[in-house]
Amino acid sequence: MNSQARLLDKLCANIAPGKLEWIGLRSERRGEVVVIDQAEAVVGLGLVGDHRMKKTPGSARQVTLISSEYIEAICRHTGHSSIDPRLLRRNLVISGMNMNLLRYQRLQIGDVILETNALCHPCSRMDEALGKGGTAAMFGYGGLCAKVIQGGAFSVGDAVIRLPVIDSQERLFP
Repeated sequence: MNSQARLLDKLCANIAPGKLEWIGLRSERRGEVVVIDQAEAVVGLGLVGDHRMKKTPGSARQVTLISSEYIEAICRHTGHSSIDPRLLRRNLVISGMNMNLLRYQRLQIGDVILETNALCHPCSRMDEALGKGGTAAMFGYGGLCAKVIQGGAFSVGDAVIRLPVIDSQERLFP
């Protein structure tokens, strides 16, 4: 395990579980986001009903996550009192966890295990969704991309649990 992996593992060792607050799916690119209460994840593909599942198998961007705390920060930067998560076009909204620590970690939500990896940068459409400066306001607050490592079902209200490192050879550390 490299030094960055050891540091992240040490910092995350006692991170309290969070909570899944929201689930959204898009059946097609640029399509309307449909809010649901429960979803099914398929290993190596993504979420059933989401357009990402039809893309390249094994992609690092099968599922996108953002925290409610990041959404609050985006509100402060844009002057909004609240933002509907559908506008941000992410799949999952979680709360109660420091998303900065969750990169390159494994998270269990219901039966599903996700492995987070790349930052989910905002696209220029955020200026349309949030108003002028929306993309800039989201920079650093776009959330994370993840791969489905173990499929299954999960629901809004489920705990989000960071799993400990078991085998550093399995992990996606840079």
